[in-house]
Amino acid sequence: MNDQLRMRELCDILNRWAYRYYVLDDPEVPDREYDRLYDELVALERDTGMVLPDSPTRRVGGEPVKGFARHTHLARLFSLDKAVTTDELTAFFTRVAKAGDATYTVEYKYDGLTVCLTYEEGAFVRATTRGNGTEGEDVTAQVLTLPSFPLTISYRGTLEVRGEAVIRLSVLDRYNAEHPDETLKNARNAAAGAIRNLDPKVTKARRPEILFYDINYMDGEPLPSQTEAMDFLRREGFQTFPYFRVCRTPEEVFSAVDEIEIGRRSLDVLTDGAVIKVNEEGVRADMGATDKFPRWAIAYKFEAEEAETTVRRVFWQVGRTGKLTPLAEVEPVELAGATVRRATLNNFGDLTKKDVKVHSRVLIRRSNEVIPEILGAVSHVEGSVPVEKPAVCPSCGAPVREVGANLFCTNELCPPRIVQRLTHFCSKEAADVEGMSEATLHFLLEKGKVSRFSDLYRLTRADFLREDGKPYDGYGEKKISNLLSAIEKSKKIPLDRFLYALGIDGIGRVAARDLAAFGSVEAVAALTYEELVAIEDVGEVTARSVLAYFASEDNREEIERLLAAGVSPFVKARAAGVFSGESVVLTGSLSSMTRSEAQKKIEEAGGVCQSAVTSATTLVIAGEKAGSKLDKAKKLGVKILSEDEFLALLS
Repeated sequence: MNDQLRMRELCDILNRWAYRYYVLDDPEVPDREYDRLYDELVALERDTGMVLPDSPTRRVGGEPVKGFARHTHLARLFSLDKAVTTDELTAFFTRVAKAGDATYTVEYKYDGLTVCLTYEEGAFVRATTRGNGTEGEDVTAQVLTLPSFPLTISYRGTLEVRGEAVIRLSVLDRYNAEHPDETLKNARNAAAGAIRNLDPKVTKARRPEILFYDINYMDGEPLPSQTEAMDFLRREGFQTFPYFRVCRTPEEVFSAVDEIEIGRRSLDVLTDGAVIKVNEEGVRADMGATDKFPRWAIAYKFEAEEAETTVRRVFWQVGRTGKLTPLAEVEPVELAGATVRRATLNNFGDLTKKDVKVHSRVLIRRSNEVIPEILGAVSHVEGSVPVEKPAVCPSCGAPVREVGANLFCTNELCPPRIVQRLTHFCSKEAADVEGMSEATLHFLLEKGKVSRFSDLYRLTRADFLREDGKPYDGYGEKKISNLLSAIEKSKKIPLDRFLYALGIDGIGRVAARDLAAFGSVEAVAALTYEELVAIEDVGEVTARSVLAYFASEDNREEIERLLAAGVSPFVKARAAGVFSGESVVLTGSLSSMTRSEAQKKIEEAGGVCQSAVTSATTLVIAGEKAGSKLDKAKKLGVKILSEDEFLALLS
């Protein structure tokens, strides 16, 4: 066998062994056998002066570079929009549903440094950082020291693959033990510092690796799904993380997110959330992207602290819709700067799925200053007791109605329901009645002073006084004065916050802002089912909730009482300009500016930008590759402007 054929054979063997060792974590031979063949390859390369493109000797760190050259990516590397609440994630699902039938993929969100690798004609040619998404730094010399990617692949077109450079926690601990004078504080900064170090030898010493999760660019048509993209990466020898879920429904996505939340505690890789993507490329294309994020993907961030504790008992809390939510009283534990004594579960089905029992050890999370949530059972003891499903409301004794996984009190006048409705109305994001706590509302309900929103605006100083004219305990003159002043101040309220305050099922702050674009409560009340579901953040269930709310005579009369009491919802005044009075939808891509820049110019010229074409839309601006929004505008007879016509109006 001649030298070149032997070199080819050695490269194939060594690369196969390296793939099994570094990517599959399944060593095929002892280290000494790998070293023996590696030394033989080094000797042949020295004698022949030849190095094959995929030779493992290319991964040895070279001399320090003077600086990082800039490189423009073949396709933009978008960052991801983020969600930190279930409401924000639900709004994402609603937007996807409007684009078409879709499944979702759920993956870990790694906390490291994003890198992009380029291949041409089957050979690795370049590695860059994400940078600003359009242009990054060339870190080829540094990445060549990493064994977690192939130097050659079978695909012969031009390809960009995307991954996250990470340093495993165990590797970080070992490095710090071996370098006590140069300890690295955390895995994320250590990974970024390793890749962006001018000396490749430092990169190699810190032992980062890359977990690949996406194809950023490939010649021809993109692969039809995220599932097939991941199969392609694995087939070509890229290191991927084993957790990858395909989910058919939002409920399955939430379940997968919970799995990740619990599972990440035992991982050797630093993670800070889950990434949810639309699986189908066709739906992705229809959804498009903003100037910052793809609309078809979102990162659910775990910006929270977690702890283990023991469940003492489980009781049921009644919410404003009548929903019974199980709350667990737990052994006190310090979490996110507070002593936690209670934690919540979503419903009886959630409680059962997470296998939570009284006296069991559970994992809890606290984020965004809200009541902690139980993520799941960690372990059971001999005395662990399953939680029983209630047959009647624990507060008023009314029968319980079961809807899906949820239980509901059937009594509209159940006291906790009234208090929760009033508390929601008075909250900061709604009417913002400062100082009006749940305890105060419970007190006023017990005294027969309030039961509806409008009752708040009839309160006087006398309602806080005993029969002898003295204030009730805890209600001094200053507190009474502040409460009455806050109630008066709340009469002037933006329309979106007023709609949110009403507590219509399914209408969160995002959907309330969309509804407020119609200009008045009366206009919202007159919307049809078709007009409602056309709104980007309103789905079929929510649309029916809105229709049912305004169809109720009691609800219409309550709104009239609020208006008669002086509550005056208003819409923020628009600037004057060529788009005054116009409700504008942008679709397609503009060559002269980004979508956000166009929206800003429209608003500065008096217009209002909408996310979807509805009956309220008066104008559509269509750029290149305009999709379903343009088709709908034509069907509704909405005026359409080209980019040139739009620019002419602005000038």
